Amino acid sequence: MNQLKVVSMNGQLVTDSREVAEITNQNHKELLRKIRNYVQVLGKRNFAPTDFFIESSYTSSQNKQMPCYLITRIGCDMVANKMTGEKGILFTAEYVRRFEEMKTKLQEPQNELQILQRAVNSLANVDNRVTYLEDHMRIDGVQERKLQNKGKSIVIESLGGIRSSAYENIARKVFAAIWRDFKNHFQIPRYNELPRKQFEDGMKFLGMWQPSTSLKIEIEQLNQQIRGVM
Repeated sequence: MNQLKVVSMNGQLVTDSREVAEITNQNHKELLRKIRNYVQVLGKRNFAPTDFFIESSYTSSQNKQMPCYLITRIGCDMVANKMTGEKGILFTAEYVRRFEEMKTKLQEPQNELQILQRAVNSLANVDNRVTYLEDHMRIDGVQERKLQNKGKSIVIESLGGIRSSAYENIARKVFAAIWRDFKNHFQIPRYNELPRKQFEDGMKFLGMWQPSTSLKIEIEQLNQQIRGVM
């Protein structure tokens, strides 16, 4: 049995119907008739015939344009499925081996430029993974404590000190407000899920945070009450 020739056409591996006819001891015209029938049936059932058989042509020894088909791997599956006995077994073994060999060959770098390009692509993939980690890595324990301490100091300052009436009465409410605003601003479910690359922005946000107008009024009223009693 002759070796089946498999080539790459527009990124797709194919073989010529003449090759298949020769290797399976068929008349090429008869094989074309079968393939046309396959194409007709596939088209009626909403399959893409070109996934199996691609219409083509060649120049004969008499310098005439003659029809042929380029047959894909699954097209060969269909042709082989109609064969029986030793002929079908040998054809299947041949086209499977040749298609796999060509697939492997195309995946291997062919020259120094391709080897270099593959190395560049590999480095690019590494860079992409590093960028992804940098974009998604959360703050660590030390940074989390710094955010906590910063938020605490801002809340205490906003309430008028740790001994103020406002602190005693609504500290929990103000703490909830600052962290709610923090999570809304950075669009995160919990403050400790802040991306590490946004840590400085987080510290800046806390440093600039102020209670809402209604909270400021409530704080002022509570602190005025204690001063009035004194």
